[in-house]
Order: sequence, then structure tokens, then C-alpha cells
Amino acid sequence: MKKVLLITLFCACTAPLFAQESLFFNPLYLPSTDTTWIFLPKDYARSSKPYPVVYLLHEQGGNYKQWNGIISIQKYADAYGFIIVCPDGQNDAWYINSPRKATSKYEDFFIKDLHPAIKQKYRVDADQVFITGIGMGGFGAMHLFWRNPDLFRSAGSCSGILDLQSQIDNIRLRTLLGDSDYPYVNLRNFSLVNQVDKLAAAQREIIFDCGSDNPHYESHNYLKKRCDDLHIKATYVSQPGKHDKAYWQRAIRWHFDFFKRMSRE
Repeated sequence: MKKVLLITLFCACTAPLFAQESLFFNPLYLPSTDTTWIFLPKDYARSSKPYPVVYLLHEQGGNYKQWNGIISIQKYADAYGFIIVCPDGQNDAWYINSPRKATSKYEDFFIKDLHPAIKQKYRVDADQVFITGIGMGGFGAMHLFWRNPDLFRSAGSCSGILDLQSQIDNIRLRTLLGDSDYPYVNLRNFSLVNQVDKLAAAQREIIFDCGSDNPHYESHNYLKKRCDDLHIKATYVSQPGKHDKAYWQRAIRWHFDFFKRMSRE
């Protein structure tokens, strides 16, 4: 693991004093330094117990601060009793190991650097690790989950990009995947809708959602059908909504409620 720099930001508010901490990772698997925000529950300092952890992954074009602009992460950490970790997806790294770019191995970064650092620094319940995200982050959460099922108790996708073939005009993604000419094999092979058998093999319960006015709505309906066909325990929430902040503010609560229930079982 590369050297990690830790900065603790003590924040005063109407609630008791709490700590938001930032981890800075020197690049090994990534092209530049990666910043991660950690939000600790309000009772963390007064307790010796291990805590469940939730990784929140951001959308393409966002960064580690995006989720805190959508919801108050500290309030979620306090209410649910989770350590919440917001990594930086390098703007558009898609949370994958690029088969083409040696300096873009986000999965390796997550598995070999980020998660071990979180476990070393904080009291993490290793049996209660969850991951979810929006858009690119929803894809990334499910991608990391099906490729590393022993690491996670469960995973979610909030308005995620489940079928990368819908991103045929996304030059950055095609560059990462090495797809330059038709038939864009890796766009198909990396798509969650084409890896549902891996979800079945993981034997874990999952949650995903999508607004009915989201352009990716049909791929979510297809995923639910495939989950049913393969007897995968999947909670699918379909409600009116777009691919926007107003919808995500409603939807992410379903994920935390789901993860809280899973952490009690």
C-alpha cells in the first residue's frame, strides 16, 4: 500500500462535535492523487464497537464532494450508525481496471489501497461492508461488488448505468476500455446486464432503483427480469423521477434503509 496522508477536519454544528476526515492517496494505480472523505457517526469517539461501512460512489464528472452536495452525509452517518466513505472516482475513471491504460486501475486502488486503509484506520465491521452510487457510481458499485463478492455484504445502484452500450458516444469510457471500432466488445462485456450470472454466483441480496423518466429506465427493468429468472434476491424500486438531484435525494434513503436491515440480519 502506498503512503496515505490523513487530515482530520473537526466541525462544529448544532449536534455534538464530530469528525470528517480526509485521506489522500499517493498515486500507484491511478494517474493522480486520490482524495477520500470519511464521515464518522456522532457516537464513534465514545464507543469501542466496530461499525458498518458504506461506500458512496459519485457520478461521472463529479468528485468525492458530490454526495455531500446531494444529502447531508453527516446526518446519514449519525442516523444510521454507519461509517460513510466517499472516494474520488478521478472524474471519469468508471471504477474499473482499464484493460488499455496502465495508469487507470481503479479496482486495484479500491481493493489494495483504499479499503485496507479504511480497515486499518477505523473500527470497521468487516462483515458489514456496503457499496452504492449514482450513474457511473452505480455502475462502479455493482462492478466492484460482482468482481469482489466476498468483500461486500451487499451492494446498490441508484440510477446506475447498467448497460454500457448506451455510452457508445462516451469517448472517455471507450478509451478506458480500449474500444475504438465496432462492435465495441468491452462495452458489452463490462455491462452489468451482461454479467447477471455473476450476481447470482455471489449469492448476496442487492438493491437498485431508477426513475421512470430516466433514459436508463428500461435497462433497470431488464435487470429485474434477469434477477427474477436467476432467483437473485433483488429489491428494485421504480418510481417517477429523472436522473437528477431531486430524485437521488429520495432514492438514496431506500439504500440506507436496506443496508440497515441487512446489517441487523
